[in-house]
Amino acid sequence: MLADAFADSNSSAMNLSFAHLHFAGGYLPSDSQDWRTIVPALLVAVCLVGFMGNLCVIGILLHGAWKGKPSMIHSLILNLSLADLSLLLFSAPVRATAYSKAVWDLGWFVCKSSDWFIHTCMAAKSLTIVVVAKVCFMYASDPAKQVSIHNCTIWSVLAAIWAVASLLPLPEWLFSTTRHHAGVEMCLMDVPAVAEEFMSLFGKLYPLLVFCLPLLFASFYFWRAYGQCKKRGTKTQNLRNQIRSKQLTVMLLSIAATSALLWLPEWVAWLWVWHRKAGGPAPPQGFIALSQVLMFSISSANPFIFLVKSEEFKEGLKGLWKWMITKKPVIATESQETPAGNSEVLPDKVPSPESPTSIPEKEETGFPPSAKGKTEQVEIPILPDVEQFWHERDAVPSGQDNDPIPWEHEDQATGGGDK
Repeated sequence: MLADAFADSNSSAMNLSFAHLHFAGGYLPSDSQDWRTIVPALLVAVCLVGFMGNLCVIGILLHGAWKGKPSMIHSLILNLSLADLSLLLFSAPVRATAYSKAVWDLGWFVCKSSDWFIHTCMAAKSLTIVVVAKVCFMYASDPAKQVSIHNCTIWSVLAAIWAVASLLPLPEWLFSTTRHHAGVEMCLMDVPAVAEEFMSLFGKLYPLLVFCLPLLFASFYFWRAYGQCKKRGTKTQNLRNQIRSKQLTVMLLSIAATSALLWLPEWVAWLWVWHRKAGGPAPPQGFIALSQVLMFSISSANPFIFLVKSEEFKEGLKGLWKWMITKKPVIATESQETPAGNSEVLPDKVPSPESPTSIPEKEETGFPPSAKGKTEQVEIPILPDVEQFWHERDAVPSGQDNDPIPWEHEDQATGGGDK
């Protein structure tokens, strides 16, 4: 009893002494052994599930790019999956290790770069969702239009996204460092007095630039895209393209909504920590830890949504599995099974905005109109004996050939001869 009371008094004293500190790098000293076990276990489970899911999505997209020309929408989805995979490989293990220990022993560089790397990947995902929403609206406005985007344009958009995403959380890199406090090595946000006003402004603007504004723009474009999908087409091909664009819009909207909901607790904890008044209550350690787990769980939810909502990803997963089993290119097998002229995409697949979704009937035959006309004009050679047969048949009087009841005339002719 005395030992428990002494431990409780020490833990409460430790919490009071650490209450004014701003921890960084995922370091969160906790006197509860349960939290040190539960949170790392949850992060490990999220890492395993998300790693397998994102690996499947990346394999499907790379396999599809190897078979044909990469599109903008597929490149943006690949960018999302690569950011998720980077978080699960490099950031989640650091968070799990930091939560499981009472001291920071991961070094100065990991302390300085941990928060910056996480927020860079999350900002890149947020900006990518905005661009995805814009491309989705362009596709829903005219699904039958074939858009050609050069690879240079795709690489430029992706480079701009990552450049902006790496610059936005740069203050976290500048002021995160390791410090000794109460005889313990910690990873802290050490802001000098000169930069306090700047960091206070940063704490308000960063959620606005990374979470609120991208969510607002993405919602606007998805709302307009869904409105375009509800318009009925007059032709069968237009209805088919409309179904494809609606499936694509619903899938991408699900990605954006899931990311916003799972990321929201992290921003509540962020604003609470950054704008807590002196002597005010600190956010509970359990809430901070669980908000981090929910943020990392976005990386596991995204590939699940892709594989459930998109028929194209389901077919791509089957094709990738077939390719891995047979060790043969799937494109060669499909070219043998599918006629050359049948280049139409199946109705249940969700195409990319740059893929041709409506193919004219003249092109479906596999021959250009000029070649088709020449084929019809080619004369079939006639053998001599066949020509003689038809010539003799034409020499017979047409009346005899056209007689509908020849047997009655034969009887009359026979009877007249007998008489």
